[in-house]
Amino acid sequence: MAAAGKFAAIGCFCNDRWGDMSPQPHYPSMPKYPKGTSPEAATNVKGSEVKALFSVAGMTCSACAGSIEKAVKRLPGIREAAVDVLNNTAHVLYYPSFVTEEKICETIEDVGFEAKLIKEETSDKSRQVCRISISGMTCTSCSSTIESALQAIHGVQRAQVALATEEAQVHYDPKIVSYNQLLETVENTGFEATLISLGEDISKIELKVDGIKTEQSIRAIAKSLEALPGIQNIETFPELNKISISYKADIVGPRTFIEVIESSGSAHFKAMIYPEEGRDTHRKEEIKQYYKFFLWSLFFTIPVFLTSMVLMYVPGVKKVLDVKIVNKLNVGQILRWELSTPVQFIIGRRFYIGSYKALRHGSANMDVLIALGTNAAYFYSVYIVLRAANSKDFKGTDFFETSSMLITFILLGKYLEVLAKGKTSEAIAKLMDLAPETATLLTLDEEGNVVNEQEIDSRLIQKNDVIKIIPGAKVACDGSVMWGQSHVNESMITGEARPVAKKKGDAVIGGTVNENGVLHVKATRVGSESALSQIVRLVESAQMAKAPVQKFADRISKYFVPMVIILSFSTWLAWFLAGKFHSYPHSWIPSSIDSFELALQFGISVMVIACPCALGLATPTAVMVGTGVGASQGILIKGGQALESAHKVNCIVFDKTGTLTVGKPVVVNTKLLNNMLPHEFYELVVATEVNSEHPLAKAIVEHAKKFRGGEENPSWPEARNFASITGQGVKAVVREKEILIGNKSLMLDSNISIAVEAEETLAEAEALAQTGILIAIDREMAGIVAISDPLKPGAREVVSILKSMGVRSIMVTGDNWGTANSIAKETEIETVIAEARPEQKAQKVKDLQATLWQW
Repeated sequence: MAAAGKFAAIGCFCNDRWGDMSPQPHYPSMPKYPKGTSPEAATNVKGSEVKALFSVAGMTCSACAGSIEKAVKRLPGIREAAVDVLNNTAHVLYYPSFVTEEKICETIEDVGFEAKLIKEETSDKSRQVCRISISGMTCTSCSSTIESALQAIHGVQRAQVALATEEAQVHYDPKIVSYNQLLETVENTGFEATLISLGEDISKIELKVDGIKTEQSIRAIAKSLEALPGIQNIETFPELNKISISYKADIVGPRTFIEVIESSGSAHFKAMIYPEEGRDTHRKEEIKQYYKFFLWSLFFTIPVFLTSMVLMYVPGVKKVLDVKIVNKLNVGQILRWELSTPVQFIIGRRFYIGSYKALRHGSANMDVLIALGTNAAYFYSVYIVLRAANSKDFKGTDFFETSSMLITFILLGKYLEVLAKGKTSEAIAKLMDLAPETATLLTLDEEGNVVNEQEIDSRLIQKNDVIKIIPGAKVACDGSVMWGQSHVNESMITGEARPVAKKKGDAVIGGTVNENGVLHVKATRVGSESALSQIVRLVESAQMAKAPVQKFADRISKYFVPMVIILSFSTWLAWFLAGKFHSYPHSWIPSSIDSFELALQFGISVMVIACPCALGLATPTAVMVGTGVGASQGILIKGGQALESAHKVNCIVFDKTGTLTVGKPVVVNTKLLNNMLPHEFYELVVATEVNSEHPLAKAIVEHAKKFRGGEENPSWPEARNFASITGQGVKAVVREKEILIGNKSLMLDSNISIAVEAEETLAEAEALAQTGILIAIDREMAGIVAISDPLKPGAREVVSILKSMGVRSIMVTGDNWGTANSIAKETEIETVIAEARPEQKAQKVKDLQATLWQW
């Protein structure tokens, strides 16, 4: 996750989502109003701006998006415009008094793209998003069928179905269509549908209620919950004693639900969060099922393969297999028929079910092709066997091994596919694991004093709760510090490995790690509003987005099955007619069959070979595995569009801390300015620094342990009168000696002269991107400790390889220019942007994109 914040690739693509309507890249301001209209007059219509969403077809990269934005923003009356390459949409905020949506469409079309108005919005939000889990899809034809069915519903603005994650994301108008209608549509198409989440700002929780004995009780509980503010939807499952609640987290929370349930009626109910199972369990069951089917199929298919392809060449065994039973019917044929039948009709039953569902709804998926191909091979073989049993001179070849091996290989492919699908959800699972399982809830009195502490499930945290975060623990929710001081490692969000100091009033992010010190945090954003939930949603949305090549494969897959059937029939017809009109030599026809059977063999061959459609299955699986491998390496790839366009990248932007460098400060050099021995010097220094919470102090303490033989928890001399001077350093009295540790300003403020030798050592350290710490003992300079964040071993090699590939490397860091230039020199990076705050880095990337597009 850290790398997601640290690593940004700039190429000919843009993946920023619609947010504050800031364009990517940022273009100079364009004329907003027609000539002759004063800004003063224009302000009279400022409140009447309208948002419009356009569908834009034909975009391939961010350069396309840039040209569309530029053209639209030159129109009068355009307040803002942003083009989303990933979803092929353009969002425009405009004044209808000056420009119309028809004019905007024309402008986009003039640039060279197809445009269509999807919807027009006013200030009220008439758009909701729901995510649906879909089971039963086998290929891109299935996902396309579901997508088309959902898009056809009045009120649905956009529907995306991802075969890899087995999910659908639907944007719809809740005033026109309900989510139940969406689920019903999916099920009517022949697939199973389950609601995952409803609305981007709506949280969902499932509660188990013990003590329910009748359906009337659960209905009474549901009625009590519906009376609460912020409740969006309630579903009851009496057979499981389960209640599913969708709610707005900023209004109400799960602890309130539990209190209402447990106080309902005279019965004693006990409510708790329903144990999570669902999708992970379903995935494991699916993997287990495919593995079992594959093994059984292999068990029957191997003997079929051996008797038809191998054992026929072993003299002794061949004699047994050729023993005639009836006329020309031999033992080998009967054996292969018996062994292939369970593979065809029992193990391969799922393909018949899938075919039936597809054909019932007027579509043809891969199951149809597999069923046709394997049945053609199987029943042709049955025909050969029956004819051999009724003829004394017929010598035909059966193809039982073809149907059996085809089903076995497809099941192996399906098994590998469901294994790969599991990789896709690993990135999301790892993100969800960043949140702690439990949290310590504080109860405060009117004066703000803690009166009670209670450990609760972190999913029960509600807005305005006060949570206690101990050292080493993860922050349980987004919030602001009410009490305490500490350093928090926010690398999972910002990519910066250096801990950030936190004090009263500072914001903290759920999932980050509290390094030291106790914090009391007031929850401000919980549930779906939290930063972590938004990141998870972003990753899930990325999985929904299809790469251009996948869209192309989807278009082809619609016609693939009918095309194969037509080609197969055409092949049979062509060879049959050629045989009737003697267009090929009679010697081509084996003595045991006629021209009709020869033509039939060729027709069946076309259908059988086309069965395992690599086009429909390999494309989404390749995208899915690619994003999964990236996630396992700490790189979150925002969908197939970015993955496919990666080969066009001509520039990569690196962060410094934790990306090019290790991200952990260590002592790299010690310069003593008096006659003290190193271990004596460090005894005094560490006795002082061990009281400090600063990351540099920790580096000195860790280094000093080497002088104690690597002891884990060594004892240090007692330090008296310890004081921390903000922004300068620390001081204390150790063994009756006054110790000062800090920067140059601390020494100068304490009237301690800095020797020329110390000045030179300090300058050398800074030139090498090191932080120089000055140490004074009894008001005399005693030494300098140089601390550095060392370069990662492979950093220089990576930059060198990228350079050889023609990819430019740029470094963006929050560190000072001296440190940045030193690291850039070591890695041979030519372009450096330093002293950039975390929130400025994204803008720097956008500015670079705008600059690079002009090359």
